[in-house]
Amino acid sequence: MKTHPSELYFYHSSIQPIDKQTKAYAKSIAKFVNEIDLIREKLTATQWDQILLKLNLRAKDLLNRAHPDYQRLIAGKDWDDEGWLNILVNYPYLIKAPIAIFRNRAILCKTPTDIFKLD
Repeated sequence: MKTHPSELYFYHSSIQPIDKQTKAYAKSIAKFVNEIDLIREKLTATQWDQILLKLNLRAKDLLNRAHPDYQRLIAGKDWDDEGWLNILVNYPYLIKAPIAIFRNRAILCKTPTDIFKLD
């Protein structure tokens, strides 16, 4: 995934209030914020794989395990790496927090102020 050094890539869910606050903070640290709404824009398994590599996390680490759909569709099953990537592709609304990538560094923003770790 090619990124521009002065652009912050912000992967979020437009239906989550905490994501809106994090987005406001993102705009304070980067002049250009490329917003990717995971509800409206479907990422490919390859894109998710590259994001996970930058985050140094597993797909499972991104998901909200308390969500009823996680419990119903995902919990208790044995998934391989490709299966986890397909879960991210098909159920992006299960992501527990927005993801920010800036200057080739990435972070899962569990709190809105986490985004400042990229600055």
